[in-house]
Formats: sequence, structure tokens, C-alpha cells
Amino acid sequence: MMGYEFIQVERDGPLTLVTLNRPERMNALHAPAHEELGAAFDEFSKDPDQWVAIITGAGDKAFCAGNDLKYQASGGGLGWPSTGFAGLTSRLDLNKPIIAAVNGVCMGGGFEIALACDLVVAAEHASFALPEVRVGLAAVAGGLQRLPRQIGVKPAMGIILTGRTVSAQEGCSLGFVNEVVAATDLLAAARRWANQILSASPMSVRASKEAVSKGLNEPSLEAALQNQLRYPALREMFKSEDFIEGPRAFAQKRRPQWKGQ
Repeated sequence: MMGYEFIQVERDGPLTLVTLNRPERMNALHAPAHEELGAAFDEFSKDPDQWVAIITGAGDKAFCAGNDLKYQASGGGLGWPSTGFAGLTSRLDLNKPIIAAVNGVCMGGGFEIALACDLVVAAEHASFALPEVRVGLAAVAGGLQRLPRQIGVKPAMGIILTGRTVSAQEGCSLGFVNEVVAATDLLAAARRWANQILSASPMSVRASKEAVSKGLNEPSLEAALQNQLRYPALREMFKSEDFIEGPRAFAQKRRPQWKGQ
């Protein structure tokens, strides 16, 4: 793995942990941090031995406060890689699951990172907002598209058009947070979710994520049902060793040995 200045990347078996490491700026992201995150998730995507990722923030105050406006105001460049804010929000072809462990303030682009993840585990003190309308901007890194799809149009509009702050508990009630835990238990909870995913076939997990993602973009349920067998990850699943190993392990009453291929 390459060395990083603004993020930390750790591996624990097939699990990758990515930590935004700018706590003095509430983990707000600037162009160099975006580039590092893009590279880190490129590496995660391409590595066949890495199956699940967790993304979190350093410190106990903020997951990510969004774009680093101070850096921008000082003349720093504004922009992120083609894969989007944090190298994630436009990465539409990644079938490996990503879990957001939200350890505090999750605003603007930070909220958009969380919405781009497959699961969100939040500390009790975490808070979420898309405050762009309050400063003459708009949440163009996916927030305006993902939030209505995940919680419905009317609840999303109540957040988007007002820029109001949503607690972790309300986020769970609305459906964009999977679990709320004590701050001290946050990473353990995220790892628990990751381990449950890792106990399943990675080929099946990727095929399922792809079928959900692509199916939501089909014009109808009928089209989604008809087209799912054309999706690459599903086709790869049917050809994989794991497709044979799963039923064999079940018949032999033993734990399957997944290979992810």
C-alpha cells in the first residue's frame, strides 16, 4: 500500500479500514485528501483479497465536515477525482460493501459520503445535515439524488430545503442509519456488521449489491427481474468456485471456505 498523509488505511484480513485523518479541520476534505481517498478506494476495489471496507473519521468530534472551505478560501484548488467526493460518491461500479462508521459531525460532503455507503453505523452524538442551501450552494456530490431515494421525497426535501440538522436517532428512524450505538462502541459495531458480511460468500454479496443498485435504476420491477441475470457480478457468481462451495458445505454440515472467486 502507498503511504498517505491525510488518511490512514489499515487491513485486517479481508477488511479494509479507512480513516479520514484531519481532526484539526473536523476531517473536512481538500484536494490532496480527495486524491488520497481516490487512490485508497482504487486499491480496495482492485484487490481480490479485500472484501469489505469501513470508513470513519479521526477523533470524536467529526466524521467529516464536508469540503474544506478554509483551504479553498486560501487559494487551494477545489475538486475531487472522477470517482467523486472522497473518491466514493461517483464510484458507481464498486460492488464491494462499504460501511460508514459516523463518529460525530457528518455535514455536506461528509453526509454525501455516508449516503454513498451501503450501511451507516452512527455514534449517539453524531449529527447529519446538507447545509449547502444556507451558504448559497447545493449538495451536488450525490446528496440531492441519494437521500430522496433512500428515505422518500418528502422527508428528504424537509432536510435538503431547510439545511436542518438531523440527529443519529432521527436518521435511524428515517432509514438512512442502520444502527445507533455509544461512541465507545462505534468501531466494534461497524466491525460486527462487517464480520456478518464477511461470513457470507463475497461473490454472492457483490452480486446482491449490484442487483439492488442496478435494479433501482431499471424502469420497472419487471425490467429489474428480467435484466438481473445480465449483470456482471451475478454472472460471475454463477461461474465461481464459491457457487459450488456453498451448497457443498451446507450438505456436509460445515462452515464454507469462501475464496471470493
